[in-house]
Amino acid sequence: MIESKAALILHPVRIRIIQTLIGKRLTVQEIMEFLPEVPQASLYRHLKKLEEAKLIEIVEKRKIRGTIEKVYALPDETIGLEDSDLQHISRDEHLNIFMRFIANILADYERYLRQEQIDLLKDGVGFRQVRFYASDEEFFQFAETVNRAMKKLMENQPAHNRKKRIFTSIIMPEAEEKLK
Repeated sequence: MIESKAALILHPVRIRIIQTLIGKRLTVQEIMEFLPEVPQASLYRHLKKLEEAKLIEIVEKRKIRGTIEKVYALPDETIGLEDSDLQHISRDEHLNIFMRFIANILADYERYLRQEQIDLLKDGVGFRQVRFYASDEEFFQFAETVNRAMKKLMENQPAHNRKKRIFTSIIMPEAEEKLK
């Protein structure tokens, strides 16, 4: 059902787990390194929900000192709400999903601002809204270029000279105003 899939994906902790697993295979301990503010018991609970919904999968099990350590990854197919999912929900459900998405963005930004040391310029923090005119072909070329560049960056592994960053985009045509 679309509501449960949206609720699963857009929960603040679960969306961060999914984002952490993009392009990676990680154990619970490794996921905890990326999400230190999430209590271990909560992390296990969210991993179980994501696994049951087939939004993540166990790709390996290792026997470690009498226990089984699981390695998690995203399934090969894309995580998210599919076009067919979105076509079968009401406008109110779309708005609800979008509001949860925006709430997750707001929570990420608030977490950033709560840090002791921040430098918006050095950290490259910014947000803007732009309007432009493009044919469908020009727009889809633009979107493909951005997606290709983003996929390349998502393949980067953590390193001392790399900072984990969040890039959010929302694309929609501007609503046409009726002339009076």
